[in-house]
Amino acid sequence: MSGPAPELPALPVTFRPTRTRAVLLTVGAAMFAVITAVALTLEQLSPGERSSFVFTALLFFGVLALLSRPKVVANESGVTVVNLTRTRRLSWPEILRVNLRPGDPWVFLDLNDGTSLPALGIQPGIGKQQAIRDARALRALAERHGTSAGTGTDNG
Repeated sequence: MSGPAPELPALPVTFRPTRTRAVLLTVGAAMFAVITAVALTLEQLSPGERSSFVFTALLFFGVLALLSRPKVVANESGVTVVNLTRTRRLSWPEILRVNLRPGDPWVFLDLNDGTSLPALGIQPGIGKQQAIRDARALRALAERHGTSAGTGTDNG
């Protein structure tokens, strides 16, 4: 790790890709509104066809809302990783390393059971510099609160 040591954020802290979340929810709401408006303004549609348009719009919005769900919440007792469909609670000593290497789509947490857990709440997609800052902060917290936490990024 290069550069100055990051300042530890106050706990509890939530890391999430805020720009990506804003884009997904905005696009989802706009798609829902447009498809619903089209369904209601087309006079030749039957009530069943209208409801299928609205259901499809709701389904699109639901998928985009699901994609905007990921986050990583750190508090005094550990970390909660919320990914698309699963939530996992980890104590600080379970996290051995916080990784965000060049080209990684999101942070990976190396765990003391020999596995690696993707943490989609920190992803460099739209906000690369924010993701690097968040990964550094989470790494610093893991080093401070864990028993044997280490570093593992080339990006920072």
